Amino acid sequence: MLDLVWLLPLVPLLPLAGAGLLGLRGRGWSHGEVNLVGLGSTALSLAAAIASAVLFFQLPLTEIPWKHDYFTWLKAGGFQVQTSLYLDQLSLLMMLVVTGVGFLIHVYSVGYMHHEGGYYRFFAYLNLFMFFMLLLVLAGNYVLLFVGWEGVGLCSYLLIGFYFLRKSASDAGKKAFIVNRIGDFGFTLALLLIFWTFGSLEYTNVFAGASVMPVEPGDWSQAGVLTAISLLLFTGAIGKSAQLPLYVWLPDAMEGPTPVSALIHAATMVAAGVYMVARSNILFAHAPFALATVAVIGCLTAFFAATIALVQNDIKRVLAYSTVSQLGYMFLGLGAGAFAAGIFHLMTHAFFKALLFLGAGSVIHAMNGQQDIRKMGGLWPRIRATAATFWIATLAIAGAPLFSGFFSKDEILWQTFTSPTLRIGKLLWLLGLIAATMTAFYMFRLVFLTFHGEGRYTPETAKHIHESPRTMTRPLMVLALLSVVGGWVGIPAALGESVHLANYLEHFLEPVFAGANQLRPAALPHPHSEELGLMGLTTLLAVAGFAVAYSFYIRNPELANQLAQTFRAFYQVLVNKYYVDEIYYAVVVRPLHWLSDRVFWQAFDVGIVDGAVNGAAARAQEMGAWLRRWQSGNTRSYGTWVALGALAVLTYFIFGSG
Repeated sequence: MLDLVWLLPLVPLLPLAGAGLLGLRGRGWSHGEVNLVGLGSTALSLAAAIASAVLFFQLPLTEIPWKHDYFTWLKAGGFQVQTSLYLDQLSLLMMLVVTGVGFLIHVYSVGYMHHEGGYYRFFAYLNLFMFFMLLLVLAGNYVLLFVGWEGVGLCSYLLIGFYFLRKSASDAGKKAFIVNRIGDFGFTLALLLIFWTFGSLEYTNVFAGASVMPVEPGDWSQAGVLTAISLLLFTGAIGKSAQLPLYVWLPDAMEGPTPVSALIHAATMVAAGVYMVARSNILFAHAPFALATVAVIGCLTAFFAATIALVQNDIKRVLAYSTVSQLGYMFLGLGAGAFAAGIFHLMTHAFFKALLFLGAGSVIHAMNGQQDIRKMGGLWPRIRATAATFWIATLAIAGAPLFSGFFSKDEILWQTFTSPTLRIGKLLWLLGLIAATMTAFYMFRLVFLTFHGEGRYTPETAKHIHESPRTMTRPLMVLALLSVVGGWVGIPAALGESVHLANYLEHFLEPVFAGANQLRPAALPHPHSEELGLMGLTTLLAVAGFAVAYSFYIRNPELANQLAQTFRAFYQVLVNKYYVDEIYYAVVVRPLHWLSDRVFWQAFDVGIVDGAVNGAAARAQEMGAWLRRWQSGNTRSYGTWVALGALAVLTYFIFGSG
């Protein structure tokens, strides 16, 4: 009989077994054997996840959240950590997204990586990532979550630097690893403070303890320990989910293979920070200042990254900055206290952004490695399946009605607009609305420059343009379907109270966020007509973004160049991404290099450490040379010195003892 106690561990352990087999034995295997293990373990993990979901829905409400301790992992005095798995509505949703999207990307990778070296190694890394990501979302305590957190960071480093012989790829892997360490330092401090405050790192103990504590003041100067914990946790999320100011690693991470961009840097790993904040919702709900900080950072990131995406020409970098922006939307929703809305957008974003990245990979595959959209155009007739699915994903992210992004993005904007906890909610809504308009513009710009108009590629490239194999296009079709219907589980009540799926996802997640929602002040009543009006406004602005992009890149292609020349200074700032990398290099990297070279190496290591060691060695050498003179080998000399010594001892005893 199926039982969650043994079935649920199979979800993360099956990909771990696949990673172990591929890593230890896969070097000499054929592609078919690698596929059998790499895809087979992920498919079985997905099957176990679906079976676990079926059992979960059969549990009585009194047994949710479901938690099981398998064995004690760490025990030192009063500190004890259990190896436990935790299943509630939130972790169930995340588990299904990770295994479902992860399996589709594994299938796509069979075609994309077919001619690449290190085929077995790539799938070993992907499987290892799946294990750590599933461990992260199913962990029953913060320590196990932290293991998964660090594990996905390790896999990110390995996969970004997969082409390790290419300097740009190895540098990008190191950059991602180092920048994430900054955020993880804050996360580590948060764990220490949680244990100091609650005496435990188990979710059940921490959340129960936090729920009976008073809500702290919204003023940072009067805030207490829960605000400190929440801000430190959010510091970790800023690094992992690429928010201001630690977003700089994610665009460079596009140096990795495109399936990596889809799996790690769009659908799952970068969403870990969003999941962690949502999982810790009761802590943030008791810390209004920290919650407002989440909203402000998220909104600023969404706006900032969208401005950069307006002028990028690398197809993957446009999507990278789009990912940073969309993650900002998720944090805006969480910071507004609408935790379910943030998770809703996480789910829909996983569908359409994975589709966009995989579609970009199919374009790159067709263009023989070309990624500059200025050298594309007119690809629609030659790669119709890729173009059609890419269009669907673009409509979803732009917020076209009835597509998944329309429902989730509008829900976040509406919750921000009506938030009773955000004093500047209307301003954040306005910035979010502008960012949504820019999203529509740069995504349709990407579509038009890639698939429409006249071809701008060379005759040599034209010979290679072809549709991708079925192993690549079929996952695109499945994700396209999810990008359309994935948002229907969150249809707002304003579109009709009689709709069966109205706010279904919000009601499904309600038990997870019930404690936080109870602390949220009641919002003023707003008529459905107001929500529909704002929904119509966002739709009109998305249409405006489409119209401007069409005018610039299809109807009058010279108009964009003229505008860039007119505002050349501002255009250069955007093209160079506000010179943030250059500023970091001048303010952080170069001073650290100088400090390491001149102070720690030349002054301290060479001058003090080596000076002391070498000086002691030199003195010992001099002493040895002096003592060597006494070792003449002359027997008469030795006898003389023995006699003199005996005489000195005898003199001491005769005259000195008295």
